[in-house]
Amino acid sequence: MPGQITDRGEDIRLIEPLLVSDGSPHRSGLADLAITLGQKSASLRASLPPKIMEALATIVRSMNCYYSNLIEGHDTHPIDIERALNEDFSSDPRQRDLQQEATAHIFVQQWIDQGGIDGMAASFEGIRLIHLRFCDLLPAEMLRVEHPSTGKILEVKPGELREHDVRVGNHVPPSPGALPRFMDRFEQGYSGLGKLDSILAAAGAHHRLLYIHPFLDGNGRVARLMSYAMLREALDTGGVWSIARGLARNEAQYKTHLNNCDLQRRNDLDGRGNLSEEALAEFQKFFLNTCIDQVEFMEELMQPNKLRARAKVWCEEEMSSGELPPKSDRVITTLLDRGELGRGEVPELLGVSDRSAQRITRALLDKGIITSNSTRAPLEMAFPAGLAARWLPGLFPERRISQ
Repeated sequence: MPGQITDRGEDIRLIEPLLVSDGSPHRSGLADLAITLGQKSASLRASLPPKIMEALATIVRSMNCYYSNLIEGHDTHPIDIERALNEDFSSDPRQRDLQQEATAHIFVQQWIDQGGIDGMAASFEGIRLIHLRFCDLLPAEMLRVEHPSTGKILEVKPGELREHDVRVGNHVPPSPGALPRFMDRFEQGYSGLGKLDSILAAAGAHHRLLYIHPFLDGNGRVARLMSYAMLREALDTGGVWSIARGLARNEAQYKTHLNNCDLQRRNDLDGRGNLSEEALAEFQKFFLNTCIDQVEFMEELMQPNKLRARAKVWCEEEMSSGELPPKSDRVITTLLDRGELGRGEVPELLGVSDRSAQRITRALLDKGIITSNSTRAPLEMAFPAGLAARWLPGLFPERRISQ
């Protein structure tokens, strides 16, 4: 019948195992990695003043968006993303669409960072909401995909399960009619876990969601945002690091592991499910090591003495060229130490008049280096994308602002 959704009756055990079993020889090593990740993540967060953490989380959202979209073949640099967030869109239609896609990703991650999905990251409803919020903000052109067999243009419906069969490489995901029961099993297996299993589950859920492929498009971004949300909650990360940069920098390995996880169980020593437990364990190992690497990268980047030195060099150059007033660097170094600074404290800090303090403050605000919620609110640190190459080198590739 026209419009009927196909259900081939696939057994939900096709996605088993969801977790590496307690009896697996890989379990102990994976648990050690999860504990190490937890310790390093907690140490990074504890080293940052709260307001610095908030500023860092803001630019990490742009970084996460950039690398996650890059994995999908969409290259929108954080400088162009930052312009879009300020309603400054490219005149080129394709570039403008990519900017809108990037801002959609950032708004969804901001919602996650604000606790919008706490307690439900691995639930059917939570995953549906990620897709809904992301796709609702996309331009219409990005909600159309071509059916690989018929060439027919299909509409991606935000937050709705796909109604068509798809093929991803050599993998044929479950039929559309089977999706509700597979997502129910997914939620049952990945929700309500203890802390250790929640950390370990982030990789397994990542692959199994891609294996199910619940939506017509956007599954990669949804899977990475879901894993981000799972780890954010399990580890209380504060949003100051993300795995997306590591996955993009090791994209070939990432995709090889995903393909390997599609393979069926090899022998009696390879778990008891339909899919290979060993391949799942290897992906979890890669995933956790990549997370640890990214936490260590951020820890190195944010070392107070090194960050202060990089900022001071930049400030001295700007003051020397007349782009910033003298003594601007003292405001920056104080903010890096304390996270925020009352406006009334600036004259005494710098030993200048109120008028001079206001001029210095205004210059720094105009540069986007500091921010404030109002003319009376305290000054806070900011990390604009345009200065990341100098202040936070390696966070993402340097690029000139596009016209």
